[in-house]
Amino acid sequence: MGEIGVAILIFLCLSAASLGCLATYERLPLHHRHDETYNLVRVVANIFVVMTSLVLGLTINSAKNTFESIDSNIHAFATEMILLDRTLRRYGPETEPARQALFDYVKRVMNDGPLGAEPHTVADRTAEELLNAVGDRLDAITPPDAQKTALWQEARQHLQKVVELRWVLIGQSEGDLPKPLLIILVTWLVAIFASLGYRAPRNAVVVGTFVVSAALISASIYLILDMDAPFAGPIRVSPAPLERLFAEIQT
Repeated sequence: MGEIGVAILIFLCLSAASLGCLATYERLPLHHRHDETYNLVRVVANIFVVMTSLVLGLTINSAKNTFESIDSNIHAFATEMILLDRTLRRYGPETEPARQALFDYVKRVMNDGPLGAEPHTVADRTAEELLNAVGDRLDAITPPDAQKTALWQEARQHLQKVVELRWVLIGQSEGDLPKPLLIILVTWLVAIFASLGYRAPRNAVVVGTFVVSAALISASIYLILDMDAPFAGPIRVSPAPLERLFAEIQT
């Protein structure tokens, strides 16, 4: 289920919990409507409010850290490929096949990579082969002197870093927000909304407040889930590093 589906399900659960309690309160047996029962429900609800605030803070922090980490790695990923291209240029015309393979890989990333609808190009075997081709064409070069050897080794180091960062981004592309934590959070929210509906006045203002509150909380959780997966949805990592990379290697 996608982020939108999860948000809709949460909205329905919260609305049903609050409006269901609101509608059924008058039908409860008398001993379930005593002040002692109401006071106990409110105390338990306050406990859930505190715990929910803590868990919500953890989920926001987790999603924020994931987003910032991926954004930083995208910048490093692009920078390493720019440095690789510059090193290959300094080596000389012998590296043109390797530079062409790098250009083909970057073009593939721009079309289908981390900024597209799918996660990073991990599942794209064509992109992986293009990146491997850069290393194969570097291995085919035999440096004639110490200066060229140093440049060749520097290019290999940059390529290795590109490969490492690619796999790091692959691992981060699915997000790391624990699903059990989200389930617990939603369960507590349902309990809170149910307690709010208990003994609440039955009028249009109360019903509207419950519905709007459920919608806003569902939207907030949707944004948290979307931020935890920065390659899709309205909140995405900036395309600027890859755009700069594509412009640099064309010159």
